[in-house]
Amino acid sequence: MKIADYLTLSRIILTPVCLFFLFIPMEHKEIYAATIFILAALTDGLDGYVARRRKESSAFGKSFDPIADKILIGGALYSLFMLGKVSGWVVAVILAREVLITALRFKAQKRGLSVAAGIWGKVKTFSQIIAITMVILSVPGAQVVLYIAVFLTAFSGLDYLWKWKKVLLPQKKDPKD
Repeated sequence: MKIADYLTLSRIILTPVCLFFLFIPMEHKEIYAATIFILAALTDGLDGYVARRRKESSAFGKSFDPIADKILIGGALYSLFMLGKVSGWVVAVILAREVLITALRFKAQKRGLSVAAGIWGKVKTFSQIIAITMVILSVPGAQVVLYIAVFLTAFSGLDYLWKWKKVLLPQKKDPKD
């Protein structure tokens, strides 16, 4: 495994640690949870930077980087829902988009295509990280930022579907076959 792979793996490992602090009955637990969440989120950009800088690409990184993001964001959102800090529809919209785009990526991969993260996907992820951190810390205005993140999530999902509609459409058979 390469350094970038370890960073991706650390995001997966830090997720239950963050969730532990969300649920444990202790003083300042939100600060600990937010700190760990931010640290885990920073590994998302850092693993890509390290892989590009060192010119080290791996099958593990390509496969697990988007999964690690979904584990972190999904785990945090669902936990905040369980704690009554986030509405169920917010979790449903965000997770539905993630499942849909993951399915699109798998279908594209079967056709030999790679669906890279676009700018709207990156903006979506950044907005989710900011919103979730604000919700964890109960910052005033957190719900507004969360709704903006939901909008960006839906928008980026539609953007992916539009750009990659050829993956969703049935392949035309070659008349020579």
